[in-house]
Amino acid sequence: MPIIPSILNNAILNSAITAWLIAQILKVIVNLIILKKLSFHLMMSSGGFPSSHSATVSALALGIGKYYGWNSPIFAVATVFGMIVLYDAAGVRRAAGKQAEVLNLLIERLYHGPDPAQKKLKELIGHTPLEVFGGVLVGISVGLLF
Repeated sequence: MPIIPSILNNAILNSAITAWLIAQILKVIVNLIILKKLSFHLMMSSGGFPSSHSATVSALALGIGKYYGWNSPIFAVATVFGMIVLYDAAGVRRAAGKQAEVLNLLIERLYHGPDPAQKKLKELIGHTPLEVFGGVLVGISVGLLF
């Protein structure tokens, strides 16, 4: 079978991509509801509710478990990979975002406003545990539908 049709017919891949897309769309909708602001740039951003990283790896692991079996080695790999991504989203990346907030604040205080020569660091790069949990729910929901 040719490569492109094979990729397009891969239910596990389609599930993971769909979960990512739904999570990204939900970020725009949640932002619109809470902040009353329509921000399409959220479609391609990291951070926010729900976590698209969490949604993607959850749908991926669920799809692999359903297809290859819950005791298969590939399900174990997908699950451990997913756990690392979830930990990274709520831990390491969240800490980096908080550090960016502090650095941006220090620069503003030092220069009595933003430094025109320094681009502001991106602060919304990680997730709260609630955002990660929301992403997992999106991923599981999509994974169950595929």
